[in-house]
Amino acid sequence: MTKPQHINDPGTGLQVVETPGDADEDGLRRLRIDVRRALPGRRLDRYLAGRMGDLSRTALQQYIRSGAVTVNQHVVKCAYAIRTGDVIELLLPEPEPKVIAPEPIPLEVIHEDDDIIAVNKQAGLICHPARGNPSGTLLNGLAWHLRQARGGGLDDLPAPGGWFRPGIVHRLDRDTTGVILLAKTDLALWRLGRQFELRRIRKTYQGIVHGQMDLDEDVIDAPIGSHPKVRERYAVHRGTGRPIPGVVKPAVTRYRVRARLAGAGAVAAGFTCVEMYPKTGRTHQLRVHMSYIGHPIVGDPAYGGGPLYRSQLEGLADVAEGPILTRQALHARAIEFQHPRTLKDMRLEAPLPGDFREALRLLGGAELADTL
Repeated sequence: MTKPQHINDPGTGLQVVETPGDADEDGLRRLRIDVRRALPGRRLDRYLAGRMGDLSRTALQQYIRSGAVTVNQHVVKCAYAIRTGDVIELLLPEPEPKVIAPEPIPLEVIHEDDDIIAVNKQAGLICHPARGNPSGTLLNGLAWHLRQARGGGLDDLPAPGGWFRPGIVHRLDRDTTGVILLAKTDLALWRLGRQFELRRIRKTYQGIVHGQMDLDEDVIDAPIGSHPKVRERYAVHRGTGRPIPGVVKPAVTRYRVRARLAGAGAVAAGFTCVEMYPKTGRTHQLRVHMSYIGHPIVGDPAYGGGPLYRSQLEGLADVAEGPILTRQALHARAIEFQHPRTLKDMRLEAPLPGDFREALRLLGGAELADTL
């Protein structure tokens, strides 16, 4: 039998003793937690959810109710308040292997060396596995790429954010296209992360927004936080004279108009091709900020942007035929940073995707489509 592992937590005074037991025979793992100093009123289910990173609170509640979790050898309720000196024992199924399976997802590699890899991400591709999307992600495709290129895989990439995020230093939304940078070494992960933290990495985005913008360039300085009513969306929180809550963070975006595109047919208000330079990196920042100033990004219904169809350009407002752009018209065009090992300045660019270029041409921006 494997010797139990003792893990001391100096912050809480907790000692965790893990005893594998006969896990290979009955498919169960046996865990024991000795509580040296308990926090007042801490519920058993909440505590375990915080300690057991691979199990949700709902799953743990089911195990507690079924008697698979005991305190001092007694079955207790989920709301049991942990006390100093308690011994919590768990008999749980072995967790599924945490592996990001290689999948033959085509990736357009812009740059790769021993420390970093940059990819021109296509629309519809999530960056890493998440609840409800365990496969079909950028990292699944990267695992395939690394295996084909050198016989390795994602296991070689640093993953301080969790097994499901190896190499991730920043992300792009599912339908945002363009350059995304990943780290292949601990050195690269740390130094790139530090550059993001200090806001030394410069990113350039191209977008098509509804309406013709009045100003040639401007700065949007508007804090962003969770939407007060709609889950998984974000919103600008206007000043109220009170301190900004912790969930609301400063957000700054500079933008420059590249071309004002005349309207046609049923979209007489026209469009604008705009270049955006985020100074901060909040979730959905560019989408929220463009919507906030009254120019939502085309194809972004979450923030007020509608899709673009040929039928609209032909004057048929109520007909959706000939899709041109039905996903958000947002593209990460370039990223500028200092190489983590050579310390040389680098600029990596990703060409515009076909649907973005086609939209520009049909909206009267053919010359711009050929130069971007």
